[in-house]
Amino acid sequence: MNHDHPEELTEYALSALLTPLAPPVDPPDFDEFWRATFDDFGSGAVCWEVVDEGEPTETHRVLEIRFRSSADEQAAAYVMVPRSEERIRRGLVVGHGYGGRTAPDADRVPADTAAILPCAPGTHAGTPSRFPADPSAHVLAGIAQRDTYSHRFAAADIWRAATVLLDMVPAAGAALDFSGGSFGGGIGAMALPWDRRFRRAVLDVPSFGNHAVRLTRRCTGSGEAVRQHLPQHPEARAVLDYYDAAIAARRLRIPVHVSAAVLDPAVDPRGQFAVYHALTGPKRLSVRANGHLDGPSGAKSDALALQDGIDFLALPDDRLA
Repeated sequence: MNHDHPEELTEYALSALLTPLAPPVDPPDFDEFWRATFDDFGSGAVCWEVVDEGEPTETHRVLEIRFRSSADEQAAAYVMVPRSEERIRRGLVVGHGYGGRTAPDADRVPADTAAILPCAPGTHAGTPSRFPADPSAHVLAGIAQRDTYSHRFAAADIWRAATVLLDMVPAAGAALDFSGGSFGGGIGAMALPWDRRFRRAVLDVPSFGNHAVRLTRRCTGSGEAVRQHLPQHPEARAVLDYYDAAIAARRLRIPVHVSAAVLDPAVDPRGQFAVYHALTGPKRLSVRANGHLDGPSGAKSDALALQDGIDFLALPDDRLA
């Protein structure tokens, strides 16, 4: 590879992906930065209100809410509460991809689970934000400084969404989990090490892993906007190290399931596997044939990964070893 002609490979041999690359280097004050961010945004009460009740599913009531974002603006979320609240066994915070969400992902929420599905700042059309909705613009918003970067507030709103869920449905705190894919998987890896309320996590084709590798190739995802931005704004490169999902994953101690693809035009597979390799606690890996692909092959891969994640979160504790 040279800087004039970055790699454009999207598929790698599984044997190569299973061999850890050199890990990204931690900023010396990485932990201090994220602990301070959690203190600022992840502790204390969060104001929220129900704004609409949607069509129920066979198992859940569906509520649309607004809550106060870490970005000091309104944020949107969908909350799914089991119709039989006495049967609630678990809680779930569900992240989303860079396409955002306009409805709850009902297929991710089992019958015994109360879930909140927050929309990251700027990604919901009904909540005005200083962050742009377009992924290529959102990924650059505030990138000049670590305190202002959009991903800081996206991660902090995972904590705030958990607080809202536990306020609305206290029984969800019996076993609080996280599930997120792509953008949501990478943001989840950044958020989870600092919040001790979470029991387990599922990260599907997680983004933002090992920027030193991720930035060496063209892609169809938000990483391309970052890659093109850096030559004119090299000072932003140091900021990205505070938002590297592989660096954050080294701090995770809860059981984590990662689904990583060998072929992915949007999120470099090497970065996905870097998140898995970085984990130091109990972990499981599912290898996807592809990620971020349209058509039957992509849909099948998505469905298999979804079921793997649901099964992992449902496992009894003694099956995790």
